[in-house]
This record gives sequence, C-alpha cells and structure tokens, in this order.
Amino acid sequence: MTHTLHIVGGGLAGSEAAWQAAEAGIDVVIHEMRPQVGTFAHKTGDLAEMVCSNSFRSDDSDNNAVGLLHWEMRQAGGLIMAMGDAHRLPAGGALAVDREAFSAAVTERLHAHPRVTIKHGEITALPEDGHWIIATGPLTSSALGQAIAAETGSDALAFFDAIAPIVHADTIDMDVAWAQSRYDKGETEDERRAYLNCPMTKDEYEGFIDALLAADKTEFHEGETAGYFDGCLPIEVMAERGRETLRFGPMKPIGLTNAHKPDQKPYAVVQLRRDNKLGTLYNIVGFQTKMKYGAQTEVFKTIPGLQDAAFARLGGIHRNTFLNSPTLLDEQMRLRSRPHIRFAGQITGVEGYVESAAMGLLAARLAVAELRGQSLPPVPPTTAIGALVTHITGGAEAKSFQPMNVNFGLFPPLPEAKSGRRGRRERYPAYTARAKEDWQGWLQAGALAPA
Repeated sequence: MTHTLHIVGGGLAGSEAAWQAAEAGIDVVIHEMRPQVGTFAHKTGDLAEMVCSNSFRSDDSDNNAVGLLHWEMRQAGGLIMAMGDAHRLPAGGALAVDREAFSAAVTERLHAHPRVTIKHGEITALPEDGHWIIATGPLTSSALGQAIAAETGSDALAFFDAIAPIVHADTIDMDVAWAQSRYDKGETEDERRAYLNCPMTKDEYEGFIDALLAADKTEFHEGETAGYFDGCLPIEVMAERGRETLRFGPMKPIGLTNAHKPDQKPYAVVQLRRDNKLGTLYNIVGFQTKMKYGAQTEVFKTIPGLQDAAFARLGGIHRNTFLNSPTLLDEQMRLRSRPHIRFAGQITGVEGYVESAAMGLLAARLAVAELRGQSLPPVPPTTAIGALVTHITGGAEAKSFQPMNVNFGLFPPLPEAKSGRRGRRERYPAYTARAKEDWQGWLQAGALAPA
C-alpha cells in the first residue's frame, strides 16, 4: 500500500480515525497544531484532550442511544472506547474517565503505532490533492476556518459553546453535600455514590437564580452572535428562559434523598461529578457558563456546600465551528466540491465526545476502502453510527441544521411500536437489539483486515 491518509486534528475524532486506518494497514499522518498553536479551551498538547466534561454519558447499550454508540465503537475495535474503559471512574450508569490519564494513553498508543506519524503544526489551507480527513473539531483555527468558508461559500460555520467549572473536592462541605447517584444507579457502591449533591430550599434556589441573572457576563466581539446548541446551554441562558428551567434541567431534585435530612425533599439539587481518578476534582454537572470569572466565584459560592469552594478551573465560552453538512457532504462524508477531502467529528455537526469519535471511526473506514479501490455498503440507518451519518449527510433540514447528539429520534421507526412514555420501555430495547444485529452485519460485510 503506497497511499497515505492525512488527518488534520488530533482530537477524539482524529485520533480514532488514525487508529482505525493504521490498524487496517494504512500509513497515517496526524497533523495537530497544538502545542505550537493553542486554543482557548485546550491546556496540553496531548491527543484526544477532553476540554468540556469528563463524561462519555450513559453506558447502557440496551436502553440508551449513547450507550448503544459505545457498544458499536467497541465492536469496531475503537481506540477511544478502549482507553475510556481503561481509565474509567465511578459515575453511576455513565462512563466517566480520568481525562489526563485518558488523553495520555491515547497519545502513547498512537505514537507507538508503526503506521502513525504525528506532525505538529497548523494546516491553514485546504489540500489540493492526496487523501485527507479534516477533524479539527469545534475549535478549528481561524485560518483553516476561513479556507473552509471560502470553499463552501457558507457563512454559518460558528456557534458558541460553554464549559463548566471544576471544584477541588476537599473544599466541598460534606456536612451539607452527600454522595449519591440519581436513583442509586450503579452496580457497585462506588457507582451508586459517584455524584456529590448540594441541596437547595426554595428560597435558596430563588436567590441563586437572582444572582445568576444579575451576574456580569462575557461580552461578544463585534460581528459575533450567540447561537447556542440546546444540549449545552449556559446556565444563565437557561435561567433567562424561565425561573424554573434549571430546576427541571441540571438542578432537578428527583431520584435523590438528602442523607443529612432524609425527611426533607430538596427544592433543587446541584450535582458534581468526579473528574479524575484520585477523586480530588469534581465538575459541576450541566453548569456551562459565560459569566465572568469574578461573578462565577460569587454566584457558585451561594450554592449550599460550595460556600468555601476553591476552583481548579472556572467556566468559559469559546467559538465552535461546524459545517452545514447536509448541503456540503456526500453520503461518504466527502466534501462535494473536493471529494479527496472527508470531514469527521464535531465539525460535521454532531455533538458530544463519542459522537465525534464515531464519525472519525466511520470516515476512516470509508477512506480505507476508497484507498483500496473498494466500497463499503451504506451503514444501516438503524444503527447509532448509521443514524448519525444519515442525519448529517441528508437526514437533517439544511436550513435549520444544528449540532446533534445521538438519540432514538434519529432512528427509523419500529413497525407497530407503542408511542408515549410507557412505550419507551419496549421501544428502546427493540431499537438497540435491531441496531446491534445490523451493526455486526455491516462490520462483517465491510471487514477491514490489515492489507
């Protein structure tokens, strides 16, 4: 095999793409601009650095679309899931990882692979020839973003995303907070106690909302607009939509019992999730924010249990870049105007770590087949990966295209499926059983054994 696959971006999607291609016998070059060129959110030069949460979300492959996506990637020999499993932390029914150990392990595995070369430096223009996957993610550099915009004619390449703060565990008041996963989910005691919970009375909640609404916010630069992805809204934006919004979102009190006052039901609860293996850091779940740093410290210290909190990282806001993929990409994830270039990861309009990595996995497999003069059968839209790629390459409305997490709403309906909340108990396992069978069939039909 004489061809080389070039991958721009060493995030989760680029790392997964490189692994899949290299394991199939293709020489790969990863072009990663960090650490020479940094971003607002990244702190290291490691590959697959996790900059927002440390959670891959639900790991339930029978009843949850994200868990199903985990399962499909594991079946395909995915590096991201293997390293996630190797560095997992207790998180109830979710898969959370020690983010530093995880990214270090991904970096080590790719550096050690004989078919992978890593080149540090910024790619500022679209390549004229060769075989390429662009997986630069939500923080695509300005120069490359401009090159993409010039090629596609699109002016809808940016939206804003916010990241949540991280608290030092030893500064959380455990006389107020208690350890419990919602509904006591988890098979072990560690799993059932994976979250710390800070309760609020009605008066405390109302005071928190008042402080949140009054706090100083980050100003946007001239010409920038705030088109947020609904799955990752800053908490102050949620509060602006209604005073009860947070209480029915990340601060919902259901499934939790205050260990200190079991007879008193909290009006609202702030949850913190373990962020590293040592258990010394916790991130505030769902608390992405665009408040200024001073305001964050003041507002978050009004939360019972966090009155003396010390923050390892405060929240922030950064620009995200994504394509209007339904109009720009074909079913093979190729740029229609330059079919030697594929796109993968969050820049394609999927949202979330595992969704991004899954698109890297698929783009690499499609590229490998093309390099060999072969073609893979279409990925069944009944699978999690198939539902995502179908959505971004034509299943979504181009005029209203927004970044999307995997969810069962993207899957073809089941025949004679019951509707409503009760029907989900039967519908979701039926979705996942169908998907698992179809995904295994697709992997067998398009097996990528080393050349």
